[in-house]
Amino acid sequence: MNEIIQHIHHLYSQFGNQKYDELITQTEHATQCAALAKASEASPELTIAALLHDVGHLLVLEQSNGSVDFSTDDEHEALGARYLATHFPSGVTAPIALHVAAKRFLCTADDTYFDQLSIGSVRSLEKQGGRMTHQEVMRFERSPHFSNSVQLRRWDEGAKDEHIVVDPFESYLEMMERIVTSK
Repeated sequence: MNEIIQHIHHLYSQFGNQKYDELITQTEHATQCAALAKASEASPELTIAALLHDVGHLLVLEQSNGSVDFSTDDEHEALGARYLATHFPSGVTAPIALHVAAKRFLCTADDTYFDQLSIGSVRSLEKQGGRMTHQEVMRFERSPHFSNSVQLRRWDEGAKDEHIVVDPFESYLEMMERIVTSK
């Protein structure tokens, strides 16, 4: 198994059982999000983006020996995308880098989206910049990864169900390996 995939697996094994301001664990959230991507027949790259979109939170946990500071924005989307960028293509990393912007966009552009947010997502929204300005919306809509990041964000919010069971994290290791080796 590739070294980065081993490290990713280690991060989820060590810190994935933490709930990080939601009712489900990081690993449950990641696998539910990936399951929603698979059910939508997303590409393997977008499916892995869905699985790993919050890896930045786990990197922060690793750096801080498992403690979380909810008072600040940890910029997990940028941290995770940078971490993955040397091994994964932009089809994985760009939607990860943009999924927080996609939340801000959806709260601005979709009148019903804010009401769908979990308590944790509402809390983090203001720390992440709140709703977008008109100029931010226009710039975000021009991104070549706009559609995939918005879709990832919709799966992200839908992947917080305490009662659903999906395929385990390990079931995605082979898909990750194929993507890494094809880059």
